[in-house]
Amino acid sequence: MTLNLSVQEMEVVERLAEEKGLSKTALLRQALRLYQSISKRLDDGEKVFVEHPTTKEKAELMVLS
Repeated sequence: MTLNLSVQEMEVVERLAEEKGLSKTALLRQALRLYQSISKRLDDGEKVFVEHPTTKEKAELMVLS
């Protein structure tokens, strides 16, 4: 499979893979699983939130389709 990314997108993939100690393939697999999980919940009418660890403030995660 060939994946065409912009220079900026590839830099993000490389930086995140290094920070997380993952190969680029493993990082992209995790990203796909996360996207699939979020997409399913949104398709089922659920909302997805992120929570600040100390203030417990919540923000709704918005996914553009």
